[in-house]
Amino acid sequence: MYKLLYKIKVLVLTGIVTLTGMSSCSEYLDVVPNDGLATIETAFNLRSTAKRYLGTCYSFMTEEGTSGYDPALLGGDELWDLVGRSVSNTTGRVPSSMFQIARGLQSASTVYANDWASMYQGIRCCDILIDNLDVVPDMEEWEKLQWKAEAKFLKAYYHFNLIRKWGPIPIIKKSLPIDASVEDVRVYRDPVDEGFNYVIELLNEAIPDLPLVNPSVDEYGRINQLIAASLKARVMVYAASPLFSNNMDQASLVDSRGIQLFSQNKSEADLQKRWQDAATACKEAIDLCTQANVKLYNYDDEYRVNDTLRLDFTLRGVMCKRWNEEIIWGNTQSNSTQLGMWQQLTQPNIQYKTLGWAHSLSCYAFIGVPLKIAEQFYTSHGLPINFDKNRLGLNEYALRNGDQAHAYYLEEGYTTIQLNFDREPRFYASLGFDGGKWVGALTNFNDLKPKDIFDVECRMGKALAKSSNESGPLTGYYPKKMYPYRNRIGANGSPLSTYWYPWPMIRLADLYLLYAEAINEAEGPGGAHSSEMFDYINAVRERAGIPDVKSSWDQYSTSPGRYNTKVGMREIIHRERLNEFAFESQRFWDLRRWKEANMEYSKNIYGFKVIASQPEEYYRKVLIAEQPFTQKNYFWPIQTTTLEKNPNLIQNLGW
Repeated sequence: MYKLLYKIKVLVLTGIVTLTGMSSCSEYLDVVPNDGLATIETAFNLRSTAKRYLGTCYSFMTEEGTSGYDPALLGGDELWDLVGRSVSNTTGRVPSSMFQIARGLQSASTVYANDWASMYQGIRCCDILIDNLDVVPDMEEWEKLQWKAEAKFLKAYYHFNLIRKWGPIPIIKKSLPIDASVEDVRVYRDPVDEGFNYVIELLNEAIPDLPLVNPSVDEYGRINQLIAASLKARVMVYAASPLFSNNMDQASLVDSRGIQLFSQNKSEADLQKRWQDAATACKEAIDLCTQANVKLYNYDDEYRVNDTLRLDFTLRGVMCKRWNEEIIWGNTQSNSTQLGMWQQLTQPNIQYKTLGWAHSLSCYAFIGVPLKIAEQFYTSHGLPINFDKNRLGLNEYALRNGDQAHAYYLEEGYTTIQLNFDREPRFYASLGFDGGKWVGALTNFNDLKPKDIFDVECRMGKALAKSSNESGPLTGYYPKKMYPYRNRIGANGSPLSTYWYPWPMIRLADLYLLYAEAINEAEGPGGAHSSEMFDYINAVRERAGIPDVKSSWDQYSTSPGRYNTKVGMREIIHRERLNEFAFESQRFWDLRRWKEANMEYSKNIYGFKVIASQPEEYYRKVLIAEQPFTQKNYFWPIQTTTLEKNPNLIQNLGW
């Protein structure tokens, strides 16, 4: 079924009414009867055509991981694109449109990642399926209930996607008829709390009628109980987060009826109750995962490797190992062609000492990781750099040569800097950099020695140096975690062979850290569920190869016991999420819901002087771009043309 869901796409939309996207699905229904006319009646004459209609409902799914559609990939501060690249085989295959959000070029007249209309079209499709499925003659009752539940989930997800972008939105509990009057169609935005409540209501309705898990690999990508319960947990954490709950910065967002779209002055008890409910939802989802034998991924020993490489394969595999045991929801709707092009065009060439260097002309490596992200990862003690007492007084930019102790992470004898030494394993699994090792592109990974592993040497004069204004390196760091070790780089200009994987929408570690966050916000680190909070965050840390929270902070930090306060524990949990989910389209949304994006973006985009040949020049910190972010950027603007058609839709603040 996942192949069906991936392949089915809607036909060209014509004559769409975009007041709120409530046009008829029959205008673009991908079901054509014998007479050539697509109608609702013929769509539900048989199970086979109804199944195609269900596929149409899925076809509106967001496309995480594809650069032309996912604002969380290139629209934030975690990855930085090469400004002005124009070579057709890069811009055509790895679109840079979302990068305009990162550069502060969003406006009410030019809205990027604007799926306002398409989300409402998807919602209408779901309503049509729910209303008509009962008439299908050759279906069992249980299957009708399951398909309706899938449609309810999708309807909930489409509403949620709108909410996290625009905040308060019009809630569509029942799609309007095609002959609705103009005044009926000119709907108002509903308060954000009502939006979240409706999403949760739909998910609660859907969960009982869904299977616990998908029965076969052919149905991976279809919605099941695990996915629905996990999304419910995420939605409830969002609803409790500062951007949406008691957001005083949105006090003046009041519509023409005088209705305030963000509730204000909630009591402490109300705020705490939201987090408690979120914690309950997280635990329910975790318990379902336990029942279904979903567990944190660890490398399956396909090859004989030492402990260092086994951990590296694990930490890259959580994202890139297709359908690994930790994946709760993998997005089969994401554009596989764009995902493949991303890997082909943005991966750097890599050097193999004994065989020369493997390369492919497709590896432009024009995506860089800002220096602040490299600095964000923990030290080997599981601490932020500035809190590790072993790093006190160290110059992180001081030159240092790779040594035998780091031989599987750094090229022995090669000059790099202190910043790249003694970091947590996620740092090395997530980042490629000058002087670093890059495990991959081999035909056999058994019994690897350091000399068998590819090196990255990208200073000027080195094999992988910047070769044109269309190529990298851009910042000096690459998002290695995004590239499976199974990728194969050809020689002499042959194309890169890539390994496809469904984009990880939700995995078990996400639930663990959301649960820890909700417990801390509801009751603090000394509450009734504090032991569970530490257990779940420590499970993620143990898998990452770093000490548990208390050991790290008490034994190695300049601030022992920092985890004993709600604020201190909040910082720890937030940093854990940023490190664990690097490059997985999570940071973009997390920084917003925490209301920390303005602080993080103000740090701007820095990298190294990549056009230098000598290490003392290359490792100079240089400003690549100032990144604008103001209060208005927390929410998308509503397109001007949409407001003109429906004046009841008040614009978001600042736009």
